[in-house]
Amino acid sequence: MTATSNAAAGAATLMPLLIHLLRGASDLASVSATHAKLLKLGAASSVASSNHLLAAYGRCGCTALARHLFDGMRDRNVVSWTALMSGYASAGRPRAAVALLRAMARSGVPPNAFTFSTAASSCARLADAGLGRQVHARAEVAGYACDSVVSTALVDMYGKAGRVGDARAVFDAMPVTARNAVSWASMLSVYAQNALGHDAIQLFAELRTNGEDMAPNHFMLSSVVNACAGVGRLGIGKCIHGMVLHHGHEDNDVVAVALVDMYSKCGIYEYSKKVFDRINQPSVIPYTSIIVATAKYGLGRCALALFSDMVGRGVQPNSVTLLGVLHACSHSGLVDTGLQLLRSMRSEYGIDPCASHYTCAVDMLGRAGQLEEAFELADEAQVNGNDALMLWSSLLSACRNHKRLDLATMAGQKVSEFTQDVAGALVVMSNAYASAGQADDAAAVWSNMRRRGIRKDPGCSWIEIKDISYMFYAGVVSPAGSRAGEVMLLLDELEGKMREKGYKGRIGSARVLDADEEEDGNHHHQEGRGVMVGVHSELLALGLGLLVIPKGMAIRVMKNLRMCRDCHEAFKVISAIVEREFVVRDLNRFHHFRMGSCSCNDYW
Repeated sequence: MTATSNAAAGAATLMPLLIHLLRGASDLASVSATHAKLLKLGAASSVASSNHLLAAYGRCGCTALARHLFDGMRDRNVVSWTALMSGYASAGRPRAAVALLRAMARSGVPPNAFTFSTAASSCARLADAGLGRQVHARAEVAGYACDSVVSTALVDMYGKAGRVGDARAVFDAMPVTARNAVSWASMLSVYAQNALGHDAIQLFAELRTNGEDMAPNHFMLSSVVNACAGVGRLGIGKCIHGMVLHHGHEDNDVVAVALVDMYSKCGIYEYSKKVFDRINQPSVIPYTSIIVATAKYGLGRCALALFSDMVGRGVQPNSVTLLGVLHACSHSGLVDTGLQLLRSMRSEYGIDPCASHYTCAVDMLGRAGQLEEAFELADEAQVNGNDALMLWSSLLSACRNHKRLDLATMAGQKVSEFTQDVAGALVVMSNAYASAGQADDAAAVWSNMRRRGIRKDPGCSWIEIKDISYMFYAGVVSPAGSRAGEVMLLLDELEGKMREKGYKGRIGSARVLDADEEEDGNHHHQEGRGVMVGVHSELLALGLGLLVIPKGMAIRVMKNLRMCRDCHEAFKVISAIVEREFVVRDLNRFHHFRMGSCSCNDYW
């Protein structure tokens, strides 16, 4: 045997081993070493070897080396193009990945299903529906749009771009046989991520009916649990928890975190804590979830204890964890502790405070009535854009609550500089003027809002009874159905008893709107001097709950805006009269009413 034939035999023997090493390599040193051996054997120039090298360099995030190799290839096939595209996508360069699809078309190499799915996933990272539509159109022309992998990537892309209708259209166009667990999970995730919880729950019901006995995976279950959390559907959430246990997903961290969040948002913190306590070696995400849940219930010291336990176990907190702890301090009046945490974030945990941390700290000072300090911290924060709007809106609300019209005017001037999402803050400003007896100034705010076309979203509250959700708007009792009359009679009777207890307000009367008080958008007084809002939505929901939910069970009400002070006081008084427990989830936190008191201790 000649030397040449021996070398060829050696190369033939080594090639499979080197390719095997490339497939498993994920560090640059290993890939470079294998590349060098292939070059020495004279086998690096083949399309197959080059494709393996492209994929390996991509896994290492070395897109420059991958591109250099790609540009030097004499022959390229669809695998070559797709491998480089995947490398760009993995390295956080989605636009470069999509650009390769266009260049590929000019080269005359037809893309395959994996090429299109990679391009669609890149568009998803960009949340660019326009670019995604171009990829979708190319996939249609090439005949791959109904491929299960491509369709699932398109569903995810449209969902991340907020085009839920387009995502559902792609999903519906998929052949029934092509819908697998991944595609169902993707569509469920689209609904959950776009705050369309009821649609996600309905789709999951379709899966259980038409999914041909497809066992739900942890992605599906976590999505539908998150959907239940968003819309406060405790009954369905408990059923899904049963499925989690039945299918053996209780040890999955993603599902466990979703359950912690769902139970907390549905008003059962105790269940959240039980789920958390069953997690073996919780990471930063479960810890953050339970700390945020604890904060929303106003259990500041419990949140601090959880945080201390987390740090003691060597779990490094992230920015959201620290925001949750600050939130707990804000809603529990732990001002000194919160400020100390804010000042030590960088030195203790290596995290620079961002706009959200400063806004939470400003809110904390405002709630405690330390308004001058709050203004000083707001100036120190130097935030811009929507972050600044949130910060100054929070300060404005605090100034109104503490009857500091001088400071409210200063904060209101800051808010008025913005052009969007300012309706709630401007209503607060109007109410601050009205509370101070400056009706003309209050009317001027409303006039300015009408001129600018600014409207505040109407408030609503809902209550779940036997797995059915009843949603109420201010002054509209019809969702109670045949029991609407009974609800109003009961509330009228309670009002009389409340007066005997010293309650000064009146259910359903004209009153000055509170800081974030809900309102029926069609009943604003033309001059802004007080609005006849009817019975507020949370009281209507409570009335129905008192009629149909048996004694001994807590009544849980969900609300899309902040609970107003009048209703907060009414709930406290009613809880003592009927000797029952009420849990209200509003925009900011939970209120647990029992025997005339609330868990928030007025730090809401």
